[in-house]
Amino acid sequence: MTEYVHLITETESLQLKDQIFKLENYFNPIQDFYNNWVISIKEVDECVNTQFLWVKDTPLIIYVPKERVV
Repeated sequence: MTEYVHLITETESLQLKDQIFKLENYFNPIQDFYNNWVISIKEVDECVNTQFLWVKDTPLIIYVPKERVV
C-alpha cells in the first residue's frame, strides 16, 4: 500500500520539531529514504495551531522509509 507524507524543508523541520499541532500532540519530522524531511498526513490534517497552519499547503509525496539495519 502506498503511503503519502507531507514534504518540508530542513529549516521547516527544525521549526516544527516538538511543537504542538493539537492539544498534547507534537510534530515529529523525520527523514525518508531519500533524506527528504517529512511529516505525516495526520499531523497536517489535525493541525489547529494557527502558527503552523502553513503545513496544510505543503506538497504530498510518496513515503519511502529508510532501510532498517538488522
